[in-house]
Amino acid sequence: MTTFSSLGLITPLLQALDALDYTTPTPVQAQAIPAILAGRDLMAAAQTGTGKTAGFALPLLQRLEAEGARPAGNMVRSVVLVPTRELAEQVHKSFAAYGKHMPLRTLAAYGGVSINPQMMALRKGLDILVATPGRLLDLHQKNAVKFNGLQTLVLDEADRMLDLGFSRELNALLALMPARRQTLLFSATFSDAIRLLAASMLTDPLSIDTGPRNTMATGIHQWMVPVDKKRKLELFLHLRQKHGWQQVLVFVKTRNGADELVKALLAQGCNADAIHGDKPQPARLRAFERFKSGEVQILVATDVAARGLDILELPHVVNFDLPIVAEDYIHRTGRTGRAGATGEAVSLVCADEVTQLSAIEALIRKTLPRTEVPGFEPSHRVPLTDGQGHVLKKPKKPKKPKAGRPAGLPAGTRDR
Repeated sequence: MTTFSSLGLITPLLQALDALDYTTPTPVQAQAIPAILAGRDLMAAAQTGTGKTAGFALPLLQRLEAEGARPAGNMVRSVVLVPTRELAEQVHKSFAAYGKHMPLRTLAAYGGVSINPQMMALRKGLDILVATPGRLLDLHQKNAVKFNGLQTLVLDEADRMLDLGFSRELNALLALMPARRQTLLFSATFSDAIRLLAASMLTDPLSIDTGPRNTMATGIHQWMVPVDKKRKLELFLHLRQKHGWQQVLVFVKTRNGADELVKALLAQGCNADAIHGDKPQPARLRAFERFKSGEVQILVATDVAARGLDILELPHVVNFDLPIVAEDYIHRTGRTGRAGATGEAVSLVCADEVTQLSAIEALIRKTLPRTEVPGFEPSHRVPLTDGQGHVLKKPKKPKKPKAGRPAGLPAGTRDR
């Protein structure tokens, strides 16, 4: 049986893992750790919740400890780029936990908070800097960080790093970094186009795929409920009461939608809070900590939280709105069923979202089971899909009211 010790990890790391009750490496860890220790470039795809962070953090800490040299002022030895502030905090905490018995200096740097403490921390030099691309560029422009001594670059959630939203910042950063470095790309999803782009950044890379592409952990029970858009809140409250849901992470499409849903939930006597990009970072962290502690039972989030929230044994994820980008469904759903636990992911789907539904099912190669809830059958039916990206039946157009129909008796009204 493969153990962390058999992978060649040193005693300080093994002690930290033992304290965290890590016993057996996951498949991505078993393959990635020896390769990174050997200095290989890497592109690793694995399901959400399978331990990708430890897969790169453990060998990176060991290599830095073995080299022994301490970074000069404003220099960084390793950079981990992440797409969101929440993920920056999560990854940084993982480095701190794994490296508990090592004298290495680490920092998480991201926007939404003052840059001055981050600049002060960089003055002594850092072994590991976990950062969002925009804040890292800001720090470089202020001469607070230098990349001359950079040895390793990690792109966590590499698919998001390489999409259009981050490509300009990423290209600017890559132009500033040494060409001779170790580069590690980790994510749950890689499109063919992104794989080609990533390959151009790597030198003789090892590719790791620990499971079918674009799939989720087997312990997640997924299903969807067809419903009219205007009755989603009513349906959510009904399902929560019927199934006795306590801790629920709810995803919505927009920031305004998150605030409106929290306001409506509070009006119904629910204990709810929101995380989205318009909220100051301290407020986002406070909402997350209150949710983890159970003080808040319903956390409403945009996709800013789809990749940055790590909550052990989170039982329920609800897609109040389906995501625009199909890959985000995988990351949203992957907030539950982590580290071998079981979980449930429920999507509330209206007819206007059938295109997103079809794209999601094609990506995960699975038709989501439909459960119609008595009393919530939609008047505007959600067309059937075939699980391969095709809508089998287009929604019917609304009928026009017949001439002379009495007021107050709508015919074929359409839910928007």
